[in-house]
Amino acid sequence: MWVMASIRCMVEQVGIRLLVHMSGELSMASAPRVRAELMRALVRQPDAVVVDLADLVVREPTAVSVFAAVARQAAMWPGTPLLVCTEDDEAVPLLTQDGYGRLPVFASVEQALSAPAPRRMNLVCDTLLPVTSSAGHARQLATEVCDRWELPHLAGPACLIASELAINAAVHAGTLADIRFAVGRRYLMISVRDGSTAEPRLGWAPPTDPGAGRGLLMVDATAYRWGCLPIEGGKVVWASLRTREAPTP
Repeated sequence: MWVMASIRCMVEQVGIRLLVHMSGELSMASAPRVRAELMRALVRQPDAVVVDLADLVVREPTAVSVFAAVARQAAMWPGTPLLVCTEDDEAVPLLTQDGYGRLPVFASVEQALSAPAPRRMNLVCDTLLPVTSSAGHARQLATEVCDRWELPHLAGPACLIASELAINAAVHAGTLADIRFAVGRRYLMISVRDGSTAEPRLGWAPPTDPGAGRGLLMVDATAYRWGCLPIEGGKVVWASLRTREAPTP
């Protein structure tokens, strides 16, 4: 059980899903910690994360947007759905407002736990050694998955991102790293998990070594979105690419 200001939360493994019981008061002050702990649950990559809000009192309605924000992040990485449970008729519009209606809301925990499992994403995972030559292996994997998943137009950007994330882990973390490719309906997601807690930073100043510090700038310029999630014993750096071009307004 973890405790935060005005919030209590207990995490329970139920089959292949995680059930998160929340109680206390939700406010803008406690929302960031709620997000951090829900992301910690998502990092475990269960079939789904079910959030029980039966005992949660909403003190600031705007703070409810934290659940939609986590659901959007989870859709990017790691692709695990967030299922929210509440019997409060007043809470449902708050959870689904502002165009966030895709957040699944159930009347009971039992309904969420028994809901049909989401379609599993296609996944390819491998381990990278802490050497710069691992970038070549990452590029090879990116080429293979784009061919396998019929995304030839993403081979180039996927190779660049995979290569740079692999180099970043090798040079700055210096630990074994897990690389993961996943494809869903809208995004190709690439992530590297390493054993360093130091978060990557975009280095805008010209580095002493002309070849150093540029990788994340290229990732930032190439990816649809990218980010870093701290996890126990390290971090995950992830990036996503659209599988299809966004429609023209």
